[in-house]
Amino acid sequence: MLFPAEMFADMYLSAKGRPSMPPQILAAAVVLQSLHGLSDFETVQELRCDLRWKAACGLGLHDTAFDPSLLSYFRRRLARSARPHRIFDAVREVVQATGVLKGKQRRVLDSTVLDDAVATQDTLTQLVSAIRAVIPEVPQAAGIAADQCTAHDYSSPGKPRIAWSDEEARAALVDALVGDALRLLGSLPEQNLGEKAANAVGLLALVAGQDVEPADGSDGRDGRWRISRGTASERVVSTVDPDSRHVHKTRSHYQDGFKAHLAMEPETGLITAVELTPGAGQANHEAVVGLGLLAEEDGPLDVLGDTAYCTKEARAALTAAGHRLFLNPARCGRSFPAALPWTTSSSTPPETRWSARGEQPRNCGRLRHAPAAEGRLRSGAVHGLRTERAVHQGQRRPHRHHSPAP
Repeated sequence: MLFPAEMFADMYLSAKGRPSMPPQILAAAVVLQSLHGLSDFETVQELRCDLRWKAACGLGLHDTAFDPSLLSYFRRRLARSARPHRIFDAVREVVQATGVLKGKQRRVLDSTVLDDAVATQDTLTQLVSAIRAVIPEVPQAAGIAADQCTAHDYSSPGKPRIAWSDEEARAALVDALVGDALRLLGSLPEQNLGEKAANAVGLLALVAGQDVEPADGSDGRDGRWRISRGTASERVVSTVDPDSRHVHKTRSHYQDGFKAHLAMEPETGLITAVELTPGAGQANHEAVVGLGLLAEEDGPLDVLGDTAYCTKEARAALTAAGHRLFLNPARCGRSFPAALPWTTSSSTPPETRWSARGEQPRNCGRLRHAPAAEGRLRSGAVHGLRTERAVHQGQRRPHRHHSPAP
């Protein structure tokens, strides 16, 4: 059996009874669902009506499957378990045992953004929500909050009642809420906390500092704060899902969510490695995660990928591992032929960035010279290219005139 019942024993540790549906049946359904690209509802419909699906998942002829929400519940349990990739690992073992990928040495690296189903919260909402989360979870936090936190009644729902159109009122509220958060954190006694309580305290500390800076005229020690002028790197966008991040796929378009990374064999379409990371952060960049996706591969590979994987560090690591690289190079903003007749009066040609032979091209920076000199260089380059084209076509080589320096 591909998924024995013992494989999921650690996910159902309660002694109050057995799971409503055996986890091995849910695991088989999740695999078939991914293979056919179906929704939860469509997956359950197939289990109810298709005898092939019933046989593959171990259901009887008259079994009526289950409610579609059970698949979401199972995936949530799986993601929070100690081994969230256990189903993928079991399928990968079967692929290795059958030798389907034997002799296939190409791997495609790619990533996509998975949108998160939470609303982006502003700084004030995050501060209030984070304080509310600490009060019931941490011992003695309720009493400390009643004495120290006076900016808002955190037991009442909704936002604080102020004149939201008044800029001074909003600034005063930010200062007061940050003060409440810092006083609450500073007054909590040292104690061993459970996982949920520790996460609540850590989230409050993060939210209290990510979007604020000392107010004008403050040295950061007098307790006066304001909203910072910029956006923090790897900013938490919601206290409902603290791992969600702003994801910029282009300069003008961004999403909130996660990045799904994968390595795939292009001929068979089999995915050999996967990873889910927050959407932002240097440690979650495609080039960094891509190296880990290929870490367990045996032997040299032909690695294919887009410009996100074509960083200097990634190319060096992949080459050192013996892989051959077929990566789309970064777009070159400006380039000139290596042998151009310089028409400027300076003996040193303008600075450009040239790629050595055999290396991937890099971004070419703009010429750091005066516009007039750059214009003469451009006209000289065009004149030189036209001259070479005329010579190759058998025409008489024209006389080249050099413009005097201004």
